[in-house]
Amino acid sequence: MTTSIRGTAVPGARAADGGDPDEARGAALAVPCARAAGWRLVASCAGPVAIGAGTPRVPPAAGAGRGRRTAAMAARLRRLSHALIAVPFTLGYTLVLLGTGLYTHLGDPGTVRDLLVGSSTDVAHLSQRPLLTLLVSALWAVGGITSPYLLAFPLVLGALERRVGAVRTAGVFLLGHVLATLLTELPVAASVAVGHLPASSLRRLDYGVSYGLIACAAALAGLLPPRRRWALLGGIGLALAVGSLVDIDPLTGWGHAFALLIGVVCWPYIRRNARWRPSSNGGDGAGRRFAHSERASGNT
Repeated sequence: MTTSIRGTAVPGARAADGGDPDEARGAALAVPCARAAGWRLVASCAGPVAIGAGTPRVPPAAGAGRGRRTAAMAARLRRLSHALIAVPFTLGYTLVLLGTGLYTHLGDPGTVRDLLVGSSTDVAHLSQRPLLTLLVSALWAVGGITSPYLLAFPLVLGALERRVGAVRTAGVFLLGHVLATLLTELPVAASVAVGHLPASSLRRLDYGVSYGLIACAAALAGLLPPRRRWALLGGIGLALAVGSLVDIDPLTGWGHAFALLIGVVCWPYIRRNARWRPSSNGGDGAGRRFAHSERASGNT
């Protein structure tokens, strides 16, 4: 005879004198099937007992969820570190601006004033030490740590540096900073020389990163699809127009306009050396296309 466990024939106590060979073979085949279904046969004094679906599952470890969160946070930190490593010029320059911005708020007011005056790119300083003046004037952001330029600077230069590299981004920034400064200060020197302006015009407070920042923003627009390109240029122009209503210094307004034009003039060079740029169909949804060079490998 056989003993049935949950409808499955299992070989049990069989009479020695009357066993059925066919029934014995069927029962032998049923045991592997029962094991495949996840049952266990537990021998006891009363006979085999099936333990399967009713067996409680062990709950997952309490630290499993915490481990997943830790892994996700580590992945985000790795992505962030890779993104920062990809823009060394922007990262280093932003840290410098943060340092000087903090000093303008925490340092001695008299010392800060002297440093800013000494960093001014006016005619008097440019005629005495032009290279040093142009360099140190770009180490400050007008407004210090609360300057809106500190927010726009890493966004604009970081986006440009990811596309054209650190050296070319630095080149566009310096070109905008230096040329816009000279284009505004040299006419002042000429006007003073011919008597159209007083000698006091040779000394004025003019420093900051806005000329280089605007030039980089305009250059970045040349790598965007047409709609985004003109939206960015229009936004820059609107911001400059609003700024001219607040700032009464006309030379600063002219300097910003020159910087914008310098960035646009850089479009052919930027596009030729970009790591990727929008495809030529000009649509906003255009996919990225790698450039030829990458296929082988006070201003206020």
